[in-house]
Amino acid sequence: MKKTLYLMRHGQTLFNKRGLVQGHCDSPLTELGRRQPLYAKRWFEERNIKFDHAYASTQERASDTLELIVDMPYERLKAIKEMSFGIFEGESEHLARACGDLQTSHDAFVPFGGDDMKDVQVRMVDALTEAMEIDDHHTVLAISHGCAAFAFTHKWLPDLTWEKIEFTNCCILRFEYENGVFTFIEAVSHDFEQPL
Repeated sequence: MKKTLYLMRHGQTLFNKRGLVQGHCDSPLTELGRRQPLYAKRWFEERNIKFDHAYASTQERASDTLELIVDMPYERLKAIKEMSFGIFEGESEHLARACGDLQTSHDAFVPFGGDDMKDVQVRMVDALTEAMEIDDHHTVLAISHGCAAFAFTHKWLPDLTWEKIEFTNCCILRFEYENGVFTFIEAVSHDFEQPL
């Protein structure tokens, strides 16, 4: 029986706005970051999508985003949190980009105390597979992070590049799940200039 996973990135944070690296470190949602989840909420409501279970990473930006979309109990999962960028945490994104491109070098941040993107992929896949294998999990929402969502999606779309899917704040990635395999269906971005 096919099940559906909606994997989302959190709303804009203060570090996102300031162009700072944000992996294991956290920062609060901005005013825009508190509005962005409402666009996702509307998208779900317009399609009459109802979740039987919801998950957020253990980072506050993810749980704060989730709470703006649904009013239901949810579980926080450490395994779907963002990757660590080591000593680049809280530094300029330009500085981190000079370190290496995660698209071509999955372990670019390992020498600096960060995570290997392949390790992030394994923990994301394991955690979300385990969740979807639970009998009463048919339509699931999980709020995670940009690089973590990219790593997960890359497992099922090996030719994926950052240019093919924009992992923007509050983008929705829809997957079908069956027999241990996730099939990517679509990516949904929102026009935050449009009124709610």
